[in-house]
Order: sequence, then structure tokens, then C-alpha cells
Amino acid sequence: MIAVRTLRIAAAVEAASLALLLANLLTVHARPLSGLLGPLHGTAYLVVIASTWMLPSTPTRAVRWRSVVPGVGGLLVLRGIDARREGRRWG
Repeated sequence: MIAVRTLRIAAAVEAASLALLLANLLTVHARPLSGLLGPLHGTAYLVVIASTWMLPSTPTRAVRWRSVVPGVGGLLVLRGIDARREGRRWG
């Protein structure tokens, strides 16, 4: 599915960009890096939310609402979708 693939990419970008932003903040705090990573993280965050809510295979409303958790929301949604595919109950 294209939507699930989009969600996987956006979730990875969201988590990685947040980690890099925090690492930058704790070390050198380079403004050009923050200026690049900030909008990238924000865009990935919005793509995660939009693609989760448009995805027909999202198991429950609780899994959909997990998409709004900053940084790891996309990963939580993917975990819920994978759990449903495997027949486990999660969320």
C-alpha cells in the first residue's frame, strides 16, 4: 500500500529529525542545522497525522489518536497496524 509506505517513511523521518534536533540542542546548537531540521520535523509530523487519519486499515480510534504524539506517534501507529495484521490486540 502506498499510504502505509508513506507513513513508514514519514515516521522514520519524524523520529530521526527529532533525535538530531535534540542532539544539536544538547551539543553545539548550530542555528543552520536547527533551521533545516525544524521544518523537516514539522512537515514529517503533519504527514504522519494526515496519512494515519486517511488510512483505512487503522485498527481503532485510539491508534489514530496516537499519531499526534510528537516524535514517536508514527512509530506507535505502525506498531498498532502491524499488531492487527498479526492478529494481536494492541490499542
